[in-house]
Amino acid sequence: MDRRTAPGNVLGRWVVNVNVHGVGPLPARPLEDGEDQVWTSVEQLERVLDAAVGRHDVVITFDDGNSSDVEIGLPRLLERGLKARFYLCPGLLGEPGRLDESAVRELHGAGMTIGSHGWTHRDWRTLDWGPGGAAGVHDEMVRARRHLERLTGSEVSEVAVPFGSYDRHVLRCLRRTGASRVYTSDGGWARPTAWLQARTSIRRDDGPDWVARVMDERPPLARRARSRAARAVKRLRG
Repeated sequence: MDRRTAPGNVLGRWVVNVNVHGVGPLPARPLEDGEDQVWTSVEQLERVLDAAVGRHDVVITFDDGNSSDVEIGLPRLLERGLKARFYLCPGLLGEPGRLDESAVRELHGAGMTIGSHGWTHRDWRTLDWGPGGAAGVHDEMVRARRHLERLTGSEVSEVAVPFGSYDRHVLRCLRRTGASRVYTSDGGWARPTAWLQARTSIRRDDGPDWVARVMDERPPLARRARSRAARAVKRLRG
């Protein structure tokens, strides 16, 4: 059976967004809380990429702009003829263990999609949404995208929400500032045309069966209902 038409996932009706953070050895910089739990092995990444070959219903994304994106991720994507989406924080470029500007251009030149992950990987729900916080909001929502556009020479309109943390203020601002598509960390599958795209991040402790469970087995109805309710709460809170 062609895995592109796995049970419950009729091609064209759903997309599976799989998210990757750092890969390989941990970087020589302080990690954010919990970051080590989503820092995966090369073998885990290769299993994901191998399973994605020929799958038009699987989207691979990378968050945070770690050096491993270019050192480990990019060559393995190219070996398999795959494309991925990279969501970067321009304010962190060049820091230890992070991509620099030339690496961003390398990703773009290789045909990868470049998107924004905010200016400095802040939790957007903690931003000051009043008049006094306008500069901070502008940095995260607009300045970051414009900086990436200058680096790549192309429009940057896609966004991945840092920490998967959003509410009605965040979503309203993203729409107002022209984000064409927004990736979250809500898990599960998504409609291909949806503006808000749920993703599932691979974690350090996920075993070899993770790929099949996420890509081929649609979550049970009860879990999907709970997920929809949780997303509705996020969209309305704030």
